[in-house]
Amino acid sequence: MPFVMHVEAVTGRVILEVCDESGDIDDSQGDKPATSGAVCDTRAGSLPWMRDDELMAVLHSTADAIGDAFRHGVGDYRRRGDRPGQYALDLVADAAAIEVLDGARLGVLSEESGRHHPERDLCVVVDPIDGSTNASRGIPWYATSLAAVDADGVRAALVVNQASGVRYEAVRGGGATRDGVAIRAADVTALSSSLVLLNGSPPAPLRWRQYRAFGAAALDLCLVAEGAAEAYIDFAGVNLGVWDYLAALLIVTESGGVMVDAEGEGLVVLDHGARRCPVAAATGELLDEILRAWEGIER
Repeated sequence: MPFVMHVEAVTGRVILEVCDESGDIDDSQGDKPATSGAVCDTRAGSLPWMRDDELMAVLHSTADAIGDAFRHGVGDYRRRGDRPGQYALDLVADAAAIEVLDGARLGVLSEESGRHHPERDLCVVVDPIDGSTNASRGIPWYATSLAAVDADGVRAALVVNQASGVRYEAVRGGGATRDGVAIRAADVTALSSSLVLLNGSPPAPLRWRQYRAFGAAALDLCLVAEGAAEAYIDFAGVNLGVWDYLAALLIVTESGGVMVDAEGEGLVVLDHGARRCPVAAATGELLDEILRAWEGIER
């Protein structure tokens, strides 16, 4: 008896059901699952066989649910949450994300609520609202960041600017897009010709052309992916969680850019306590120049 996965869009969400259905799946059905006579298996488990398009549909539905909750489920956007740096809006957005992802039988690592179902083969790393201080003050630069991770690394990624609706996405080996249009990092190789995005304040300026500090790492990194900026440097110390950068890591690399941890640590981790210092650049030559300059700065 073959296992069949039904994907049904319901009010902006995606419901995944894994079913055991009698009979054979013949060539006439192709990739379309059977839709009748199914008895669904609701046991907790993972879905390692989920197709890329199905996985991306879940990520988009998660971002939609977060956006709805953020816009309609938060009264005071400046009300604080349970821990330093957290807002009530973060908790509302996180609850919406967990509902969709758990319903799709995916594991989760969330900034706000930690690890869920570590036994599942696909884990989505979630920052429900990256740039929540911006969001709390009405500054339109904040995003939902979602990275689906399997045994081989980041498989699929989605970053959604929840203020503008712009969506960046990538699937491993499939390139990166902004609102469905392919994007490429710039071909700039020199720091002196680069617009650099910063997190934190540099102890001394490097020899860049210009710099900006916007306050939402996932979106900042996506600007490098689409060629609007040439580099991103974290000067705030080793303090970014994996949810801050992991989705953008795939988007940057699939666009032709490069990204590393300034201290030489691995960037793909599923550890809520891990902290990293990411540096991204449009080209390898530019990254090398930035890292040489980085080593010469007293911090």
